Amino acid sequence: MKQLFWPLIAATHIAVGLVGFALGIYALPILTAPPSPDASQMLSSIQQTRFVGEFRRDLQDSDFLHWGEGKLRVGERFIAFEGELAPGPDYKLYLSPQFVETEADFKRLKASMVQVGDINTFDRFIVPLADGINVRDYTTAVVWCESFGQFISAAQFRQ
Repeated sequence: MKQLFWPLIAATHIAVGLVGFALGIYALPILTAPPSPDASQMLSSIQQTRFVGEFRRDLQDSDFLHWGEGKLRVGERFIAFEGELAPGPDYKLYLSPQFVETEADFKRLKASMVQVGDINTFDRFIVPLADGINVRDYTTAVVWCESFGQFISAAQFRQ
């Protein structure tokens, strides 16, 4: 019995530590997220919208931990989203000239994409576009987790 005691204690402590670490990776972005844009900011973006797209949960590389669902609005100077993204660390918003729904597609097309900015909230966001980015050169917005190289979601806003 004593021979099993210490290995069993060590194994359970390691398992609890790993579960705690995984929960921390999931919960930390939620706990440290800044406030989402308020209703008046979202209304302003709606009034200046040029294109509309939709994030969907049923994309090929989306799964129960990596998904987005909601409406994307694209203006000449911003990209706004209202809906829900699966929480995670280090999300980046990219514009792509082609529709993307897999990690392989993202990696293949990354050289032709432009990184627009960081996503730090998971229910609404407004990301300003830098000077020189013409949204008419792109068809799709992609949410990508830079830390883990993970596809989250994509929304096609132009054909």
